Amino acid sequence: MTTPINDGIAGPMKSVYAEAAQPWDVLICGGGLGAVTAAIAAARQGCSVLLVERGGRLGGAFVNGLVQPIMGWCRHPHPIVTELLDALESESSKLADLVLAKALIKAGVTLLLHTWCVSAILNDKQVSGVRVLNKEGLHDIYARIVIDSTGDGDIAASAGVSFEQGRENDGLTQPMSVMFEIGGVDDNAFTCGSEEEAVQLMLPDGSWHDIVMRGREMKELPPEVGIIRIYGSRMPGRRVINATQINKVNGLSAIDLTRAEIIGRQQARIVAEFLCRKAPGYENCYIAEMPAAVGVRETRRFRGLTTVTIGMLASGLRREDAVVREVCFPIDIHNPDGVGQAEGFAGKVPAYDLPYGCLVPEGCDGLLLAGRNIAGTHEAHASYRVQQITMHIGIAVGVAAALCVQQGWQPRELNVGKLQHALGITQA
Repeated sequence: MTTPINDGIAGPMKSVYAEAAQPWDVLICGGGLGAVTAAIAAARQGCSVLLVERGGRLGGAFVNGLVQPIMGWCRHPHPIVTELLDALESESSKLADLVLAKALIKAGVTLLLHTWCVSAILNDKQVSGVRVLNKEGLHDIYARIVIDSTGDGDIAASAGVSFEQGRENDGLTQPMSVMFEIGGVDDNAFTCGSEEEAVQLMLPDGSWHDIVMRGREMKELPPEVGIIRIYGSRMPGRRVINATQINKVNGLSAIDLTRAEIIGRQQARIVAEFLCRKAPGYENCYIAEMPAAVGVRETRRFRGLTTVTIGMLASGLRREDAVVREVCFPIDIHNPDGVGQAEGFAGKVPAYDLPYGCLVPEGCDGLLLAGRNIAGTHEAHASYRVQQITMHIGIAVGVAAALCVQQGWQPRELNVGKLQHALGITQA
């Protein structure tokens, strides 16, 4: 019999909204996979941790955006990542948020859902907490260290940290997508995870790439759809589809997000109908599940003590200041103003290190960055933004926050060697 989760959930409001005199050790803004690993890592270091999520479910894009499978890899995965991936693998993806809640509560993290992190509480240039909004109104929550894992960097932006957005020449970001799940698929029907696979995958009517291209030419598909990626699902007769593409929209604009939601879902219906007509084994498929929110690949990238560049990724050099060691994923730039990959990407890179400095915002104390909003260029971001890499970033940030609390350091003062020791990372 399943034991109900009844501990670790926020109690009376006055016990959650910590005052300045008695702050939380670590406050984490966001509830995605990277936020979850950050919270567990900080809690296991003995810190009091509050995780605040604006929605009703944990898991971020993985749960709410149906962004599956969990991509990226690390040669030396941290035990927390391994634990979570194993737990998620053994459970239905529909219950993933409960798996994450159980792991957080077991670690001693307090959860507060349905609460929007609005802005940083600033004392000169130091973040001392966050103003939040929920059904009870506006409240101030204080913490010794705040971790911005909102994806868009809402807290860092409100604290005045400088950021960049989009590619250098025109500011356009990677397109948004609505991923969705289809049912009614033959169990032995093909899958296709990339453009390279689409070219090589031969079907009775030609390669999958050619079939999709002909669909575009005949206006059977939206002009923005250049590849239909099809991933397996744990549920029989199901597949996860990544095909829709909404260009030239800004993830920081509610108007653009509204347009993207509608356009993306319209495209999803057209793609599903195309699969019925053109894909062997998909003749009886139907849309079984739509995401709760459109998937946003790129918004703010903040200025940090160190900026991750494409050169750093391409070199594959081991860094002395590494806090995430030997991770890898292609430089996967979805075309900001066209179909397919931009400028010849996706480009393969060797396993690379992420330095501590890219997690520390420039000119602001009391704050650390986690997830896709860390300091990096448009090209480098296209690799480290994926979920398994952000999970490892979350662990580095969570342990860093705990050390800052315990030693009385500001993030910029942290001894990287001590952080590496706590993470189990050897020197390069």
